Amino acid sequence: MKKHVFLVRLLTAVLGLLLLSGALVFAADNESKDAEAKEATLEFNFRPIFVFRSTFANAAPTRRAERALERLDKLTAEQMQEPVELLPFDAKGIAAVAVRIDSLLMFVVAQSDIDPGSKTTLDEAAERVRTSLDEAIAALREQRRPEVLFKGIIFSLVATVLAFALAWGIARTRYWAAARLQVFIEQESRIPGLRLARYGWVFVQRAALLLTGALFLAVGYLWLSYVLERFPVTAPLGRKLGSSLVSLLSLIGDGLVEAIPGMTTALVILFLTKAMNDVMVNIFKAVREGRTELIGIHKETASATQRIASVIVWGFGIAIAYPFIPLSNSDAFKGLSVMFGFMLTLGSAGIVNQLMSGLVLVYSRALSVGDFVDLGQTVGVVSEVGVLATKIVNLRNEEVTVPNAVLIGNSITNYSRLAGKRGAMVSTKTTIGYDTPWRQVHAMLIAAAEATPGLRSTPPPFVYQRGLADFYVEYELFAYMDNPLQRVAVLSTLHANIQDQFNSHGVQIMSPHFVAQPQNNVVVPRENWNAPPAEPE
Repeated sequence: MKKHVFLVRLLTAVLGLLLLSGALVFAADNESKDAEAKEATLEFNFRPIFVFRSTFANAAPTRRAERALERLDKLTAEQMQEPVELLPFDAKGIAAVAVRIDSLLMFVVAQSDIDPGSKTTLDEAAERVRTSLDEAIAALREQRRPEVLFKGIIFSLVATVLAFALAWGIARTRYWAAARLQVFIEQESRIPGLRLARYGWVFVQRAALLLTGALFLAVGYLWLSYVLERFPVTAPLGRKLGSSLVSLLSLIGDGLVEAIPGMTTALVILFLTKAMNDVMVNIFKAVREGRTELIGIHKETASATQRIASVIVWGFGIAIAYPFIPLSNSDAFKGLSVMFGFMLTLGSAGIVNQLMSGLVLVYSRALSVGDFVDLGQTVGVVSEVGVLATKIVNLRNEEVTVPNAVLIGNSITNYSRLAGKRGAMVSTKTTIGYDTPWRQVHAMLIAAAEATPGLRSTPPPFVYQRGLADFYVEYELFAYMDNPLQRVAVLSTLHANIQDQFNSHGVQIMSPHFVAQPQNNVVVPRENWNAPPAEPE
């Protein structure tokens, strides 16, 4: 199965190589449509013979090249033994040279075909045509010799066997190296530093496959170039393939050498940028931990300020280093920049809104991680204040994600912000009828608070009368607690203790509503003003 896969890959690589070689050979010869209309190159046996640049005898350059190639292809073996003749003549005032073989006109070299920018004369151009045509015909005659053809086939077969052997060796080496590397990763993955190595196994496989494919292409390319050079007719094509490869490698090498100064400069700039960012991170870390102070920077805003400063520093460093990066001025980089700018423009409206809302939250210090807050519909502990959203863990241990823009549009009640040394304040309200002494109500509410675990005895709890309504008095109990995160549980216990206190002293919590005026005024006699548990005056 592995051999079958190997052969399929090799054939695929050779096919791709043929397509690539064809592109390399004829890429330099492909001209635009306008250029083709102005000139045409006559090629015979893969050798350029002459370039027609003018219309002669009502025939365009392309038509002249086609006719010349048709006449050359019709030459017999006997006619190819004849020398190439040059016959100068004058055609309506235009100097020209007729190229003939065995008294047959092949094509005409006119003075108007000579490149005006070159200093070549008509006679020199005609001599070059004769030399090139002699070489092409001689190569064709040489190709037809049995011993030359046999020798080329033998060398090609040997090269083919060597190419297959080399490709097989490359494939076996890849399998061997991959197996050894996999065993190493499985054995050494227990070491903490290499635990993540096994997750990169897929990347290693893809990289090895890519390298193997490149080596297959290189072997096939060299094989094709060598085989083409073994035959006289296709020898120019093989040499062109070889020169194209050398030119490509030379171009890559020159590009790497020229990129070294720019890359070095860019790396130095980025290194200095990272060093500056590290210093800044250490400073903000000290502020966050309370080891130092900066004017205008609080502990709660140190992390956000650090991120903003890091973005500015890195953006400034990358902007300076960008011109030194190789190909930074190429059309590809420019197109990529335009694409990213277009994407950022389309998708940045909502993101920028959330980002700015997050900054408002951070710098207003409305909430921070660990605070117990009330957002209206969500009550819980802040677990994360992100760039785009804030996460709250509610009383049912559910994580609620609230976009920062939504938080900015609503009121935020923070029960932990002002706790300080006194503790966070907690309160509850109740309404009691006018027939109950207010001193007794105060004493019962304070006694319930003192009996509630989680509420502090110092500062002591206290009670305010918030209002005198038509049927009842509204009382509000205030107390301090150490842990705002237990607010709900503590309030539940406090309410239970309030009920116990009122029940034990026979005081009705339910507020009366009269449908008719009572016979006697609803008042508290003076002798009952200090009813237990109120202390006597």
